[in-house]
Amino acid sequence: MKIIDAHLHFRPGHSYFDEIAVKAGHINTEEHLKNCFTEYGICGGIVMGNQGLSPERNQYPSFLHYCVGVDADRLTGSNKIRSLDQTEENLKRENCVGIKLYPGYSPVSINDSRYEPIYELAASYKKPVAVHMGQTAGSHAFLKYSHPLTMDEAAVLHPHVQFVMCHFGNPWLMDAAAVIEKNENVAADLSGLLEGKLNMELFLKEQHGYIEALRTWISYVSDYEKIMFGTDWPLPNYENYISFISQIIPERFQDDVFFKSAERIYGCRFN
Repeated sequence: MKIIDAHLHFRPGHSYFDEIAVKAGHINTEEHLKNCFTEYGICGGIVMGNQGLSPERNQYPSFLHYCVGVDADRLTGSNKIRSLDQTEENLKRENCVGIKLYPGYSPVSINDSRYEPIYELAASYKKPVAVHMGQTAGSHAFLKYSHPLTMDEAAVLHPHVQFVMCHFGNPWLMDAAAVIEKNENVAADLSGLLEGKLNMELFLKEQHGYIEALRTWISYVSDYEKIMFGTDWPLPNYENYISFISQIIPERFQDDVFFKSAERIYGCRFN
């Protein structure tokens, strides 16, 4: 089975990512990630950028594409024009396959007017807007801005933009499923649902209720072509994650979820 990891982070040498990689049984280096891809049949991945807008800082190895990360505070005042120009310079690149927004971490709704030029760029270049939705890491963020229902309004007002709801809006699974099912221009990835390296047998037993809820609401969407495999690497262990998603996605839809959906939605072409 071919796999695309549609949601990961790539910052070798960054202390936070180094630490969580070790907890997941990994090493936060390009070499180790490449070896994992080879071992688990992953043909490529999509980095959710968080290194700023400068194209020079968004340099990735050939087995990775990326979404350029845009912070809300860069879209106002004297920063606005330069930030939009830099965003567009990234979108012109073949390996830049979209834009990433971080509501919650930024205390600004994705329906704020400052994002309108971003949506115009996304529509013009026909590249998706991936949005952090659901729980945040740490207590400093504001969950009301990352609730999945905020994406419903954005999707309705911007029908020509393809949105990607990251993390399936976890833990608001029911609300996330309603938004994805209702809106033709909303897809989702299944990243960030596990953390660290787990005893999977024990996890599946202890979290049976949560797993059944997740399976139920993914099924409710009734369109597995809208669902993408993603991990949030280096947060989880790859072996754990592939096993986990394989158990909640029916076998007949796994080719879509693990590969075809990301290839189509992000326009991924890996060597």
